[in-house]
Amino acid sequence: MSDTEIGALRQKLASRQRSDDYRQRRKEMDAAFSQYGAAPDVTVEPVTANGVRAEWTSTPQDDRAAALLYLHGGGYVIGSLDSHRHLVSQAGRAMKAPALALDYRLAPEHPFPAAVEDAVAGYRYLLAREIRPGRIAIAGDSAGGGLVVAAMLAIRDAGLAQPACGWCISPWVDMEGIGETMSTRAAADPMVQRDGLLEMARLYLDGANPRSPLAAPIYADLTGLAPLLIQVGAAETLLDDAIRLAKVAGAADVRVDLQIWPEMVHVWHLFHPELKAGLRAIEQGGDYVRACIRGA
Repeated sequence: MSDTEIGALRQKLASRQRSDDYRQRRKEMDAAFSQYGAAPDVTVEPVTANGVRAEWTSTPQDDRAAALLYLHGGGYVIGSLDSHRHLVSQAGRAMKAPALALDYRLAPEHPFPAAVEDAVAGYRYLLAREIRPGRIAIAGDSAGGGLVVAAMLAIRDAGLAQPACGWCISPWVDMEGIGETMSTRAAADPMVQRDGLLEMARLYLDGANPRSPLAAPIYADLTGLAPLLIQVGAAETLLDDAIRLAKVAGAADVRVDLQIWPEMVHVWHLFHPELKAGLRAIEQGGDYVRACIRGA
């Protein structure tokens, strides 16, 4: 049975006008999603996490001995604390723990690997607060979903203990846009198209190798990483990114749960205030994270 809510949302997304200038798109993304706002019982606390601007969101029932480290999407070029506050706070609620959202440095002002460095700085900040690695989950959407895996790789290579798990929402892990679904899902996806994706990759990489493991984790050796939950919509051009990431992780003996949600668009979780499937996906992610923490 077709989801009527996603049908209406797809029509709305397909009709919107988007600027080609990344500076204007930053403003557009913040305006589009900040209108949702966090729930009334959410407390917001701005902080600096090892030099990285960040904020805590929490709810009264949270377990303060655990934490969700969240890395927002936006192609490493757009997106902010404002655009993702409603999603981050809801993800923390689902995990039943405070969420630390990082306002990591964006390209082109701060190209690769600045975002990876900031993500690791945020993880070290949580460790310094005496939150045990097995009580930390790292989550992110789109570019932030790829950054989850890149951060876990950098954490491993720095000799730090892995978090309990990674939660990748519609992850972008291929800087070249060569997945088959970039073409086969192009007509169905109102969010991500190859030309725009490649432009963001150009701004982010600034001449770096597009197959660098910390930029495109499908080319990394993922051995030793914590379990991964990968959620992706069946209507996404990035569907192949998620599938290839799951394959590479599984081949490295990483435990992977890959969820392909019928009809869903890129990061449908962002629309959870008007899309029940978005809320269900967040709740399932929270269940997964809590199970990993219990087993740590």
